[in-house]
Amino acid sequence: MAGIRHEKIASMLKRELATIFQREAIALFNGKFITVTIVRMSPDLGSARVFLSILGSDSVEADLALIRDQTWKIKRMIAATAGKHLRKLPDLSFFIDDSLDYYEEIDGLLK
Repeated sequence: MAGIRHEKIASMLKRELATIFQREAIALFNGKFITVTIVRMSPDLGSARVFLSILGSDSVEADLALIRDQTWKIKRMIAATAGKHLRKLPDLSFFIDDSLDYYEEIDGLLK
């Protein structure tokens, strides 16, 4: 069960990551349209699981590998803006959000 602090930190990370993915899309991510869908924090606030939706991509796995390679740059950018609000910046783990695919599969089965 997430507390208020977990929700606030997750919300702040989601907002900061969305800004980074929007601002640095061309320089770091080859111009991909990346949306942060969910940020889930661990109970000790030491790690964050970030779920992403990547649109306009032929190879989502290759794009995810590119994002994972840039994790240290992303973390440094977050530390520059949100670092003063956190004692320790959580470790970031990026995953693909497949909820839209799941929705389309269920919708197709119901038709």
